[in-house]
Amino acid sequence: MLKVSSNLWFEKEVQEAVEFYVATIPNSSMGGITILPAETPSGPPGSVKIIDFKLADQDFVAMQAGPLDAFNHAFSISVECETQAEIDRIWNAFLDNGGVEEQCGWLKDRWGLSWQIVPRVLIEMISGPDRERAKRVTEVMLDMVKLDIAKLEQAYR
Repeated sequence: MLKVSSNLWFEKEVQEAVEFYVATIPNSSMGGITILPAETPSGPPGSVKIIDFKLADQDFVAMQAGPLDAFNHAFSISVECETQAEIDRIWNAFLDNGGVEEQCGWLKDRWGLSWQIVPRVLIEMISGPDRERAKRVTEVMLDMVKLDIAKLEQAYR
């Protein structure tokens, strides 16, 4: 059976990052930890750590293998939330853990990985058939940092 998962390369603190992610995102879990016993381009035996984990039942692999390429906006993890309370809880957890706010529901965590914390209803509002409503919602969203469901819904109405 074919399996697809996203692979995240960390310079350091991979286990701390994964433990934070699975504690913050509901329905998540950390799987096995593998420490490579051989010399690799990243260092001596024992220097590379690989962790399997799930975020809301989506598979990921995180690898700590020293500096190579920093995370950037070309890859982000989107978390669709049902309620404002859920958005607030997840958003604040990332900020309290050293994350940095960005525009339009984006933030970077303390390891540099980009996240989008978005209400599920936003996707419905901007992809619906009423393009004028979608435009109003999009314009309001573009002025936000953390997304606010009530303000998005007001723009939609």
